[in-house]
Amino acid sequence: MRLRHIPGSEEMITESPYVIQKPWEYKGRWAEAFGSKNPVEIEVGMGKGKFLMELAGANRDINYVGIEMYSSVLLKAIQRRQDMDLSNLWFLRIDARTLADVFAPGEVHKIYLNFSDPWPKDRHAKRRLTSPEFMAVYDKILKAGGLVEFKTDNRGLFEYSLESIPKAGWDVKMHTFDLHRSPWAQGNVMTEYETKFASEGKPICKLIAEREVLISE
Repeated sequence: MRLRHIPGSEEMITESPYVIQKPWEYKGRWAEAFGSKNPVEIEVGMGKGKFLMELAGANRDINYVGIEMYSSVLLKAIQRRQDMDLSNLWFLRIDARTLADVFAPGEVHKIYLNFSDPWPKDRHAKRRLTSPEFMAVYDKILKAGGLVEFKTDNRGLFEYSLESIPKAGWDVKMHTFDLHRSPWAQGNVMTEYETKFASEGKPICKLIAEREVLISE
């Protein structure tokens, strides 16, 4: 899907007080960026930010970082963020493949992947955010026992993920093909896409994967 370019979006993002412009400078020092040593959780591909802003508002004792590489989408999140008092939330405009350049080993406690691009063609499998290539990146920054939570409406992508994640050395702790009719529906925070799909009666799939804990750790 082509995203509509918003003229001046790059400049507005550069000037935004909610976006860290040189995040690699905080690698290993995210406690300084937030002014607290609270756990750090990130969302990769946060879109317009509804999910992460709701989490940040409800959990002031957790620090959140929203990752979005598309300027036109990130700008929407920035505009929404202006009306909220959220000192525990920062935005980054980076490619998820560079996460290990921004976060030190063990610095992240949880990663959220919500309604990621399914990249349906086999030749694009490496671009899927649940591919072994991306899981290897997450493994570099998550603490021992850290979690990845993944939600999607795409059955094909979900079935792929159920196979690819264990092959990458991760343990799938739970999964459901119909989140809203499962025991895990309680306390679920919905994204904009999720709200739309649920209203159309589409089942939402979810899994939680745990980072493999090595004996040396």
